[in-house]
Amino acid sequence: MIELRDLVAEDEARLFEWRAEPEVDRWMSDAAFPDRAAHRRWFDALGDDADVRGWMIQRDGRPSGLLTLSGLTSHHRRAEWNWFVGDAEARGRGVGRAAQVLGLERAFGTLGLHKVWAEVMADNDAALKMLGATGFRREGYLRGHVMKAGAAKDVVLLGILADEWAARRGVMLKELHSAGLIAA
Repeated sequence: MIELRDLVAEDEARLFEWRAEPEVDRWMSDAAFPDRAAHRRWFDALGDDADVRGWMIQRDGRPSGLLTLSGLTSHHRRAEWNWFVGDAEARGRGVGRAAQVLGLERAFGTLGLHKVWAEVMADNDAALKMLGATGFRREGYLRGHVMKAGAAKDVVLLGILADEWAARRGVMLKELHSAGLIAA
């Protein structure tokens, strides 16, 4: 079963290790890989800053990735979506898809957001496909928007609105439950 749980202090070290893995880092569009102190400050902000929320993605009780929403205090009721599956054994097993559905349930249900948006590197076909399957729509394309390993990379902007999620959620939840990926 896939579930989201609140972060605990022990998660910081695991997240730092995952973030250092080339397969995770290559898709990160933020600044260069942080030093340990910067990573701790970022992690601490996830628990202290009302503008940001983060959850550990778990597969069968085992930490597998991270999902965050930032910009939560905006009067626009929108937030930026970031996620990754850090545990190599969890990749390709529906963990990311299930985590997205659970995350959207929290974003639009629990948090009452109107919109969730994301930036994805244009060559990250797997993430673009997965977000599209969940209901995110392409909203923009930013040429040479981020620098990665000294090269300018393009970024795709995607978004999903609360009413779009509401129209898809029942089918998505049923599919994941039928596949044994989430609880009823």
